Amino acid sequence: MEPTQTVARRSPGRWLILLGILLSALTLSGIAASPAMAEEVSPAPAAEQTEEPTAPAEEEEFENFFTGNVTFEDEPLEGVRITVEGNGFEAETETDAEGKWRIGVPERATYEVTLDEDTLPEGVAVTEGGATVEAEFGLTGIKAVNFFIGEGERQTTGLFAQVLIRLVNGLNFGLLLALAAIGLSLIFGTTGLSNFAHAEMVTFGALMVLTFGVDLALPIWIAIAIAIVLSALLGWVLDAGLWKPLRRRGVGLIPLMIVSIGLSLALRYTYQFIYGGGTQQLPGATAPSDIQLGPISLSWIDIASMTTSIVVLVAVAYFLLRTRIGKATRAVADNASLAAASGIDVDRVIRIVWVSGAALAGLAGVLWAYFRPGVSWDMGFQILLLIFAAVVLGGLGTAFGALVGSLIVGLFIEMSTLWIPSDMKYVGALVVLIVVLLFRPQGILGRRERIG
Repeated sequence: MEPTQTVARRSPGRWLILLGILLSALTLSGIAASPAMAEEVSPAPAAEQTEEPTAPAEEEEFENFFTGNVTFEDEPLEGVRITVEGNGFEAETETDAEGKWRIGVPERATYEVTLDEDTLPEGVAVTEGGATVEAEFGLTGIKAVNFFIGEGERQTTGLFAQVLIRLVNGLNFGLLLALAAIGLSLIFGTTGLSNFAHAEMVTFGALMVLTFGVDLALPIWIAIAIAIVLSALLGWVLDAGLWKPLRRRGVGLIPLMIVSIGLSLALRYTYQFIYGGGTQQLPGATAPSDIQLGPISLSWIDIASMTTSIVVLVAVAYFLLRTRIGKATRAVADNASLAAASGIDVDRVIRIVWVSGAALAGLAGVLWAYFRPGVSWDMGFQILLLIFAAVVLGGLGTAFGALVGSLIVGLFIEMSTLWIPSDMKYVGALVVLIVVLLFRPQGILGRRERIG
């Protein structure tokens, strides 16, 4: 009987061990099952959240908002399009079933808020204050903008008037585009380099005006003059410190183009590091369009921009056609080896081209800052593709071809908005480029031997 009693005394210990193992297994299984349980429980909070109004996606991006409520005879109007534009930013939305709308903006500044009257019901129009309101934030990050809606006939602009307005805007844009494109075309013609950093030369001019005209509070015309001089100095530094040494080493055009891409990225993100990622306005950028020429409304900034562009372009044409350096520049662009054999200092001509091309790009940046309006770290990059399109369309390496190509691109971009959405207008310009090159690969004023 003793063995049996001994077993009986030891059995409680074994049961305790088995019980401990079982509890441990249950604990581990509970930990492993907790994610599944969380998945099963998670719908309950989600269901609770659906009861609260869902914030727009913009709330995650912006802290400042324009809001409003569009009603007619105390009845909400749904589907009315509202557009906010200014400081290089543009966004649109539509009113909901309660007639409410909200648009987030990146910074507190002055914006133009526009109600699209074409989206109002028949017989309903904006009766007071106009369909476009200039709105500015106060002490808070929310600004309410409302429109006076009532019965009435909508003031519509006829097709002929719309064509005239877009022609003027296209001409203005094409002229400032030509300033940048001519510099790029001359650089390509004399060196064979497709300079992707030309966009940052455009940005540099606008940033210098921002620095001296806003940060240092100098008179704007002095700030613009300083910006053009510094842009020319930038061109001299880049050629003397980078491009000329690479040319002397016999670096090929493809590596040079890659270097220009790297330089473009380096300069662009240096601008962002110094000036930040926001958009700032130059003095007078929001000048009212109070100069009326028939259906065309212009500001004094528009008049000054087009006048300046025309005067500078005429001066460039005179320089290329009448001056000795200009004739030497055209000779180097045609055949650098033959020009050198004729006694022309090719390096000196290329240096002059870099300086003048950078100065033109800087001036184009200033005018682009007023046309957008706004100054930002990547503003030149936004039109780089259009500059290249103008150069290729007009004819590679030809200054006058770049002028013609720029005018065509500028006019087509603005005119195309009569038929296609404004968001696609730049795409339309590239379609024109492709169509023209299919029939004339050398461009409008280019020569066949320049290709290949």
